[in-house]
Amino acid sequence: LMEEGDINHVVFTGSVGGGEKIYASTAKRNFDCNLELGGKDGAYVAADADIAQSAAMLVDGAMYNAGQCCCGIERVYVHAAVHDEFLAACQPLVESYTLGDPLDAATTQGPLAVASSAKLMEAQIAEAVDADGQVLAGGRARQIGQGTFFEPTLLTVNRNDLAIMQVENFGPLLPVMKVADDAEAIGHINDSDFGLTAIICTSDRARAEAFATAVEAGT
Repeated sequence: LMEEGDINHVVFTGSVGGGEKIYASTAKRNFDCNLELGGKDGAYVAADADIAQSAAMLVDGAMYNAGQCCCGIERVYVHAAVHDEFLAACQPLVESYTLGDPLDAATTQGPLAVASSAKLMEAQIAEAVDADGQVLAGGRARQIGQGTFFEPTLLTVNRNDLAIMQVENFGPLLPVMKVADDAEAIGHINDSDFGLTAIICTSDRARAEAFATAVEAGT
């Protein structure tokens, strides 16, 4: 349809592989397309951030729709000065979710769209734990009725080259890594094949503007 039909523009949200095929097809007709593909969206919590507000925003950003959101939070870097405080603020929020039937009013997190995603997430968590990370909440797949669910998960991570910090998982995981300063956080966020969105939590407008200039992300 794209190569032969009377089409002038294509907008696509989905996988990197799908985007590559669509881009190739639109190029044959010499017209452009808008692509929103995979993401590994990074967030930085600076030393001057409002920790309660940051925790609430980033936990929701990671768990929204069971983590199945293109621009959902997938990795968080926290300044060493507020690292422990941030984890303490996040843990009760992560543990408060109720898994179950989405039609039940008591449910606050539904199932995975693709059951095999659970194995990917479990493998990423296991690798992080082997590298001296620690699971603070969740960490396991659960079967409820006919659905495959994954527990909202909060964990610490010590290396940025681990799969949980580099490979999209599309699930309710919040991996947190301690950093020494803004430069380290920006370096880790930019150390990625993805560049969909990024976030900084800070009370300093100049710091936010410097972050936005330095980080390689679309939004």
